[in-house]
Amino acid sequence: MSFTPEQIIATQKASIETFFGLSNKAFEGVEKLVELNLQATKAALAEVSEAAQAVLSAKDAHELFALQTSLMQPSAEKAAAYGRHVYEIFAGTGAEVTRVAEATVADNQKKVIALVDNAVKNAPAGTENAVALVKSAVAAANNAYESVSKAAKQAGEVAEANFQAITATAVKAAQAPAKGKRAA
Repeated sequence: MSFTPEQIIATQKASIETFFGLSNKAFEGVEKLVELNLQATKAALAEVSEAAQAVLSAKDAHELFALQTSLMQPSAEKAAAYGRHVYEIFAGTGAEVTRVAEATVADNQKKVIALVDNAVKNAPAGTENAVALVKSAVAAANNAYESVSKAAKQAGEVAEANFQAITATAVKAAQAPAKGKRAA
């Protein structure tokens, strides 16, 4: 069960390529987040400027109160939209990392199985029990990984559904006072 220098070099090369590929994906996610924050900041500055001018031109307290109410609903919706964009960036980057990790794990599983099969072919007589134990351990590890992977995916789906529900609830909650005050 020894590796040739070529196999070791190929494994190291693949690991380095995977590392740099994941690093690039992480930096792409950071770039998207920075771009989103710059856009949000520019938009917020423009909106604050417009709101300040509107406040300064208000003629009485009633107009000022109506202006304040009209500004609250879009702010909540924009905050929810910003949160969704941030979540999408993190989810997209996480999905890419997960995809690469799953491919790497699958490749490593194949290599381990091939290594075990090669060892089985070259195993001395009388080691059948040890070989069976190793095969069983490899199968158990693969099953455990698949179970954890499925549980993680399900947890991610539940988290995404909860995030969507919370966002929708927050937007509705922000809209409710504005609607109630308009009706009054």
